Amino acid sequence: MRAAVMRQGQLVVDEIANPEPEPGQVLVRTLACGICGSDLHTLDHADEMVEMASEATGAAPAGMPAPKVMDPSRDVVMGHEFCGEVVELGDNTGNCRVGDVVVSIPVTFDPTGLHAIGYSNDYPGGYGELMVLSDPLALKVPNGLDPRSAALTEPMAVGMHAVNSSRSAPGTAALVLGCGPVGLATIAALGLKGVEPIVAADFSPRRRELASRLGAHATVDPREEEPIDTWRRLDGRKPLVLYEAVGVPGLLDTALRAAPRQSQIVVVGVCMQPDTIRPMRGVVKELNIQFAFGYDPVEFADTLRLIAEGTIDVAPLITGHVAIDGVPEAFRALASPDEHAKILVEPA
Repeated sequence: MRAAVMRQGQLVVDEIANPEPEPGQVLVRTLACGICGSDLHTLDHADEMVEMASEATGAAPAGMPAPKVMDPSRDVVMGHEFCGEVVELGDNTGNCRVGDVVVSIPVTFDPTGLHAIGYSNDYPGGYGELMVLSDPLALKVPNGLDPRSAALTEPMAVGMHAVNSSRSAPGTAALVLGCGPVGLATIAALGLKGVEPIVAADFSPRRRELASRLGAHATVDPREEEPIDTWRRLDGRKPLVLYEAVGVPGLLDTALRAAPRQSQIVVVGVCMQPDTIRPMRGVVKELNIQFAFGYDPVEFADTLRLIAEGTIDVAPLITGHVAIDGVPEAFRALASPDEHAKILVEPA
């Protein structure tokens, strides 16, 4: 099959062997797959990603399987925000049928353990024509939902988990720093919680516009006004939760400086570089810092349902489409926040 392969720190389009389903697995044809900021980080910082993944694997709770860690010196087909059509069933399957359109949490099981689809040397992700999924984890896409929209289940579930991990609730306010896909997903989830006001901050006019469409009550260009001052003008009284959804050095300390006393900072942006904070800022204001990652199976399934029912409108986030040959250029294009939010890979 054709795939965009991470090879020696570069993306190359090549022919690779077709994956084959083992017992309990299904083979799917990729219909759509989103390009995630984590994939951009992985291409540039694969060794650091592996180092931190290995640390997390060692810290897994007793009795819980940890995903196998990829070897960046070997080929990897990334892509974990996907929707596909089932084309072949392995033995001992019963959840899926050939022809089903499905999404899945991007992990699969085999006798050797748990593998992270898209970050595995053995299980290619959605930047290829075919993938192997675990039959029990596959969720059928309901309501005739467009596979392009269904592919955004994964990133939108990240925002839902960030909000569920926080103190955000009716009667609280929120300030979202960064309106990339994760920040936008967080804004959508905050709206579903009934949080008001939601203030969104980003340098990009395009992303601020998307934030308004996803439910932000006010947007701000940090070059023109401090985001915390925008919140004070709108409200300034309700308990505030700040979401750091950028992931660049210095922003967490900026959030500590801006946060009102006894508020919460939820870190959902992935910063790959070492960072420095001034802990006393948090101590004297009795701040709470919460880190959020991923989602659980219930949050993933709920997100798919909300998208299929039209409660979450993901269409505005999709700003580009490429075939497999266009993946390397799409990675370069995503470096410009004014041009794109989410580019989908459509192998067919």
